Amino acid sequence: MPEISRFYGIVVKMYYRDHQPPHFHAEYGSDEAVLRIDPVGMLQGAMSARALSMVFEWALLHERELVENWRLARAAQPLRSIEGLP
Repeated sequence: MPEISRFYGIVVKMYYRDHQPPHFHAEYGSDEAVLRIDPVGMLQGAMSARALSMVFEWALLHERELVENWRLARAAQPLRSIEGLP
């Protein structure tokens, strides 16, 4: 699964040709969450409140880029890196 961003120990990934709805995976330590892209929201998993709030903040800032990466992933095309939080 390609890594598309990394910040503050959080790793964000997307699977190629993954199921609907458009989403991404976020990992922090041993925690993993699956988050919907639009609107940003938790689909499954668990993550500390602090890490999850950073993932939400990041996803809201990069929603267009996430949508584009989802489109690329569904077409099995190379994904683009997305800048992390400062």
